[in-house]
Amino acid sequence: MGLLGSADENLRTLEELLAADLHVRGNAVTLSGEPADVALAERVVTELIAIVASGQALTRDAVTHSVAMLTGEGQESPAEVLTLDILSRRGKTIRPKTLNQKRYVDAIDAHTIVFGIGPAGTGKTYLAMAKAVAALQAKQVNRIILTRPAVEAGERLGFLPGTLTEKIDPYLRPLYDALHDMMDPEMIPKLMSAGVIEVAPLAYMRGRTLNDAFIILDEAQNTTPEQMKMFLTRLGFGSKIVVTGDITQVDLPAGRSRGCVRRCGSSRTSTTSTSPNSPAPMWSGTGWCRRSSTPTREARSPR
Repeated sequence: MGLLGSADENLRTLEELLAADLHVRGNAVTLSGEPADVALAERVVTELIAIVASGQALTRDAVTHSVAMLTGEGQESPAEVLTLDILSRRGKTIRPKTLNQKRYVDAIDAHTIVFGIGPAGTGKTYLAMAKAVAALQAKQVNRIILTRPAVEAGERLGFLPGTLTEKIDPYLRPLYDALHDMMDPEMIPKLMSAGVIEVAPLAYMRGRTLNDAFIILDEAQNTTPEQMKMFLTRLGFGSKIVVTGDITQVDLPAGRSRGCVRRCGSSRTSTTSTSPNSPAPMWSGTGWCRRSSTPTREARSPR
C-alpha cells in the first residue's frame, strides 16, 4: 500500500514515466522490457522502497521527482534527498522536494554566504527560513535577522500611518507568514520582543555588525549595488547570510542598476548560487572588486 499509493496511484505514475512494464502480485514487483529500461525501473523501485521504509508517505510528486533524479545527470540518491528532514513542528516536516533544493540546503550548511536565485515558488525563502529556525533551535546561532528592501510591487503606497513597525509591516509580511508556519504563533512575539528574531527593512542594516546570527535578505533583486555592498559587509563572527531573489521580478524604477547577485572574482564575496528549480547555478547582478569600490555590472551563466 505504501509503495503503490492510494488506488495504485504511484504504480500508474511509474507506468507513465518508465518504459519498462511493471507487474505487481502480492509483495513482488516484476519488471520486463529492454535491459536498460529494466535497470532504470529497478533503481527507481529500490529508491521508492527506501523512502517508504524511512516512514515517509510516498506521493505522486515524490515518485515523479525520483524518476527525474535517476534519469538526470546527478549522482544523488532520491531516498537521501527526499528523506532529509530540515525542521519538524506538530507533525509537519519540512524537507527538500527536488534535487536542486537539496543542493541549496547543502550549500547553506557548507558556506557562510549563499545566494539562492530562482523563479517564484521554488522554495528559496521558505527553505532558508527553515534552516534559520533549525539553527536557532540547535543553538548554532543566537538570533535570526530577516530583512528585505521596502520596494512596492508596481504600486505607490505613499506614507503609511502608524509607528515604524506598522509602516514597514506590509513589506515584511511574507517573512512573517513563513515564520508562522515553522514556530508556535504565541512564541514569535516573545522572541521578537527579546530581540531573538528581528524583522527589519534593509535600510536599517547600515552601521551594524551582526555576530552569531542567521541573516536572510529576501527579494534581493530589488536592491541597488550600494545596498548590496552595505548588506554583505554587515557579516560578523559566527554568522551566516542567505540572499534570495528572482531576477525576473524587479520592482526598481527604470534605469536603476541592480545589486542582486554577482560572483566577484577577486574578492570572493559569495559562494555558489543555486536556483532551486533550475538545472544549473546562475550568477547575475552587480558586485565589487577588491581594488575598487566602483560597482561592475555582469549577468552570466557559469561555463
